[in-house]
Amino acid sequence: MMRVDRNFLQDLEKKTLAPYAALSVNSKGRRFREKPHPYRTEYQRDRERIIHSRAFRRLEYKTQVFINHEGDHYRTRLTHTIEVAQIARSIARALRLNEDLAESISLAHDLGHTPFGHAGERELNLLLRDHGGFEHNRQSLRVVDELEKRYSDFNGINLTWETREGIIKHSSAHDHPESKDFSPETQPTLEAQIIDLADEIAYNNHDLDDGLSSGILAPGDVKKLAIWIMGEKRYNREPKGDPKTRQQGIIRSIIDLLVSDLIDNTLRRIDEFTIKKFADVGRAQEKIVSFSEGLGAATAELKAFLMDNLYQHYRVARMTIKASMVIRDLFQIYTVHPDTLPEDYQKRYAKDGVVLTATDYIAGMTDRFALEEHQKLTDPMIRV
Repeated sequence: MMRVDRNFLQDLEKKTLAPYAALSVNSKGRRFREKPHPYRTEYQRDRERIIHSRAFRRLEYKTQVFINHEGDHYRTRLTHTIEVAQIARSIARALRLNEDLAESISLAHDLGHTPFGHAGERELNLLLRDHGGFEHNRQSLRVVDELEKRYSDFNGINLTWETREGIIKHSSAHDHPESKDFSPETQPTLEAQIIDLADEIAYNNHDLDDGLSSGILAPGDVKKLAIWIMGEKRYNREPKGDPKTRQQGIIRSIIDLLVSDLIDNTLRRIDEFTIKKFADVGRAQEKIVSFSEGLGAATAELKAFLMDNLYQHYRVARMTIKASMVIRDLFQIYTVHPDTLPEDYQKRYAKDGVVLTATDYIAGMTDRFALEEHQKLTDPMIRV
């Protein structure tokens, strides 16, 4: 019986994927040359390296909106990442794009995120205003290029150019990436463009779900949203039974509606922009992957609603203040007293300097580790 090897999989990509998809055989390669794997494509290897990284495992205890100890059922940065990957794969398959590349970028897109979600990122960015600021896409790339230590021949996990480009060019309402080393004049692959909106679909809907579950969002207010009305219509069930089950069903319907709209509108734009081959994607004047105008307006309304009613709610604001205080105190202690960092980090001062070393250490922390470290360094009654 013949084994399915890399050549078979590469041929399968050529036969089944769209002409504008990113084929693994055409990858620009890795920073450090490696022998190809006998039965895995280059993007498969990327995905598996990311999953086995320590940074990926730490996402389990990093905040999405609610700090980890607020409850076991709220999303974490890891569950968010898994949801993004699932949505991205569905979209990539429907558009006949490279699912492995889309999944790899999805799984890596938040590896550089700080503890305590965007509150932690904002505080680090403020603290580093005289040192180039902090942006988690940049840090995600630094994680996969430098900070992971799994190979004896090089730092990082040596991902392909296309996965790394997708990480640094990832953009959303929260992210403004710098991509000077990754052809900033060209559009990223369609696989990378998918991640921007798969991320948005995931966080808008799971934040809506978590906000309702926490009691912060009032169901009566949510029901007035255009996207909720569309989802309720699509759900098409009698208003009976368990309200929680119905709520879950409507949110599923909203996700299905957004994914379907994104696929249909992107196919329309592929024709509109005359995207016939892979090179056409990079030369396009704007990104091709997008929602239709109507759904775009509905998602904008949802984002504004979440900002006013969830992210700025007093309970979330209190968590944000505590998170900022922890990050600020740790940064101050580590940079003023660099001997408080672990010895293996102190060895990096000569190459990276104290500020960058402290930043890497803090950005890599989980919520609970940051809280424990803060307590050890600020509470005289706690053993260090």
